[in-house]
Amino acid sequence: MAVSLTSLSHGAGCGCKIGAAELRPIVAALPRSSDPRVLVAADTADDAGVVRLTADLAIVQTVDFFTPIVDDPYAFGRIAATNALSDIYAMGGTPLSALNLVAYPLERLGAGVLGEILRGGHDAATAAGAAVVGGHSIDDPEPKYGMAVTGTVHPGAILTNAGGRPGDRLVLTKPLGAGAVATAIKRGLAGRELVERAVAVMTALNDTAAQQARAAGARALTDVTGFGLLGHLHELASASGCAAEVYAAAVPAIDGVLELLEDDRAVAGGSQRNRRDAAGFASFAASVEEPRRRLVTDAMTSGGLLAAVPAATMDGSVVGRLVDGPAGAIAVL
Repeated sequence: MAVSLTSLSHGAGCGCKIGAAELRPIVAALPRSSDPRVLVAADTADDAGVVRLTADLAIVQTVDFFTPIVDDPYAFGRIAATNALSDIYAMGGTPLSALNLVAYPLERLGAGVLGEILRGGHDAATAAGAAVVGGHSIDDPEPKYGMAVTGTVHPGAILTNAGGRPGDRLVLTKPLGAGAVATAIKRGLAGRELVERAVAVMTALNDTAAQQARAAGARALTDVTGFGLLGHLHELASASGCAAEVYAAAVPAIDGVLELLEDDRAVAGGSQRNRRDAAGFASFAASVEEPRRRLVTDAMTSGGLLAAVPAATMDGSVVGRLVDGPAGAIAVL
């Protein structure tokens, strides 16, 4: 009998990340590079690192991997690779090459399943114009897959999460709710059509969204993944020295997710951590209903870009704005 991939994962997709509240002090205590070639590092919790090679060329480097979020191995591979590639787009870069990262119980799941995971990753990278040039694998009872991706960007064209200004509109380019769908899969609450809708969202590259963000004059850019909309907006607003407002009713959801979030059965463990963390920097208006509160803290996997733009001239949903106020504070209205 075939073993479902999600039955082997303790936390699905980006929901298996170490919580933001626990991670912040660890990262903050690490030494910082003094190399003048380093243009973006961990200081502002950005999506990737950037290192200048020449006056006209810099490399963008990122790594991302996680446990299965769906049972179909090919879809899992595509989702994981698309998620890793997203960090390059979030910096304004172009993906160039990728390395596979594999932790896998070969004896239990077999070579065929791993081959499908890797095929999914290859197809996502190829669609992004990136070459898969190798990788590394270890034996692990809990399967994990992802990529280390290298991209390129002009040093003067980097889009960080630190350039937002009060008055900027916040545009989100994908609906939320993949964390809820992943939890629903594990608990037998997700139908085939809901899973298909979620997979379609998670396997959509952010290449076009990144081009549109640049064309719209984006001043800050990030993607929304495991820390949820509020967590990643908190990082963007903190780095930009602004506060933010979120319009709860305007935040898009994968069709069927708000119904799932009517109760807490499909609330992922990572989403629960996000909600607790958000209590330290976000406030909710009394009119914001509970499913919407759960949605904005959903531990998203391979989510859309969140752009701070001077005017909403790109495709996506205007979900809020940056405002004057304590850096990183968010009011959900």
